[in-house]
Amino acid sequence: MKTLVILAHPNLENSRVNQRWKEELLLYPNDITIHEIYKEYPDWHIDVPREQNLMEAYDHVIFQFPLYWYSYPPLLKKWFDDVLAYGWAYGSNGDKLNGKKLGLALSIGDKRENYQPEGSVSFTIDEVITPFKASAKHVGAEALPYFAVFGASFQASDEEINNSAKEYISYIFKHQQQLSSSYS
Repeated sequence: MKTLVILAHPNLENSRVNQRWKEELLLYPNDITIHEIYKEYPDWHIDVPREQNLMEAYDHVIFQFPLYWYSYPPLLKKWFDDVLAYGWAYGSNGDKLNGKKLGLALSIGDKRENYQPEGSVSFTIDEVITPFKASAKHVGAEALPYFAVFGASFQASDEEINNSAKEYISYIFKHQQQLSSSYS
């Protein structure tokens, strides 16, 4: 069972975390497919049928991106708006994502302790990603627990980033195995 990783970073070449994660993902071409939407759609004209076919081909999809203003990067938001269309993803005939497992791999610039009720952000990551979880539920998919690295903007050391890349692969394989066992 393969995993589709939809990588949405507008400046991947200058990203310490997402670039390192991509390098690690590339070591597993038989298990993981990487789809870079900023590379595919530099003009922001999303090929909706192509994207829908891609989503239909995988039961395990991870959206990898930096958390931008407590949300998705803008092209990923447009991707969701365009691709998860009425009649395909939801509505009386929209059932193409039913039963799929959808996860998030987030690089978060700020410190973990700031994403607590008493922290400077005042919200947990689970609260921040509520729109994603609601969207997954709305289309009949299961929102997996998120994977994240904190301090990506300035605090994370190279060692922490390298370790997070290995942990990210473990996260993917753990959920692949759970999905495989549910089909047996």
